[in-house]
Amino acid sequence: MSSAPERRAGRKRRVDAGTTAGLVAALLIGVNLRPAITGVAALLDETRLAFGLTSADATVLATLPVIAFGLTAPVGPWLARRVGVARALAWSMAALAATLAARVVASVLVLPGTFVAGVAIMAAGTLLPQFLKELRASGLWVGLSSMSFGVGAALGAGLAVPAYTATGSAPVALGMWALLALTATAATAFAVRRGAGRGGAVERPGLRLPPGGGCTIGLVTAVFGLQALLYFAVTAWLPQFLADRGESPAVRGALLAWFSIAGFVPTLMTPVLARRPRVLAWFGPGLGIAVAVGLGALHLATSDGFVLVVGLLGAVQSAAFGLGISLIVGMSANAASAGAISAIAQGGGYAIAGAGSLLVGVLHETSGGWEWSFAFMAVIAVVFAVAVALVIRREPVDLVIAGPVPAEQAGR
Repeated sequence: MSSAPERRAGRKRRVDAGTTAGLVAALLIGVNLRPAITGVAALLDETRLAFGLTSADATVLATLPVIAFGLTAPVGPWLARRVGVARALAWSMAALAATLAARVVASVLVLPGTFVAGVAIMAAGTLLPQFLKELRASGLWVGLSSMSFGVGAALGAGLAVPAYTATGSAPVALGMWALLALTATAATAFAVRRGAGRGGAVERPGLRLPPGGGCTIGLVTAVFGLQALLYFAVTAWLPQFLADRGESPAVRGALLAWFSIAGFVPTLMTPVLARRPRVLAWFGPGLGIAVAVGLGALHLATSDGFVLVVGLLGAVQSAAFGLGISLIVGMSANAASAGAISAIAQGGGYAIAGAGSLLVGVLHETSGGWEWSFAFMAVIAVVFAVAVALVIRREPVDLVIAGPVPAEQAGR
């Protein structure tokens, strides 16, 4: 019979193995949350022709996932209350894989399939901060998780055109990402078996809003929503902007991928910097000003300067995304609060992002140029800077007044 110290050591090894498996799964999940968006953006014209879409349909298609994000934020927390956070993530990845495969079967499925893919992505994205909080992830791991979003965005943009060239089929180039989602499903299911997160236990805490908590959550939502608006507006419309400047499909796809690649290191480092208050005091608001300057430079750039300007803009915008995720985690006092704040901030934030990204396209269509679109985005970047300056002075929010309930009672 094993001794008590041996049993404790065995439990610690299992916990450590589960934590490691959970962190790896979190990275794979993050990689899956952007290819379905950037791949469509890189092949928007080819997708429109392949599925017989109108120009209006194509405009909706480019922003539909982000619109789905804003409309379906409660799905992730609802699922987590019934099966646990880790299992909810696994189910989200399975749904994403099935949807990415199904939406390319027939043209009638491309718009509803894209919407459902957005629902699955939103569910996973909402739960990741809570999952990382449960795993007690360090700032480095939060940064790696945020960076994984950029890796997926780069893969979606960079491989879409080569895949289309090799196969001659836009549906195949878009549907191949189902395999990556299946990989994340398997990794997350393995993490669940190794004890990552809370497994079958479900947190359904009683929640209460402390004094000043509503203002803090509102500011976190504004920061996340404004950076998401800018990111998805550029992601959705950069290829079209470059096309209007005479760039080829291959160049457009490469620059869209470069926009994400340039943000790898800034996304990784931002959560680490966000834990240093003195650095964050100037770095956070400075990101908004840098994005505004970068947008102006992109609008004025010529073909020779696109690589430099797109790279710089990608770096600061990816850092802004890393800051948004960091604030959701950092302004939450515990895992349960992180889940609630994540749902609010990402749900409200993506509603802002979807409407704003669509407005950027509408401004372009109605004006016949990009001046008003870029002016609108520059103003948003300045407002983002102000929101960051306000929120970083506030304290973390604790929403919980009751603990978790057993899984068998959660559905009652």
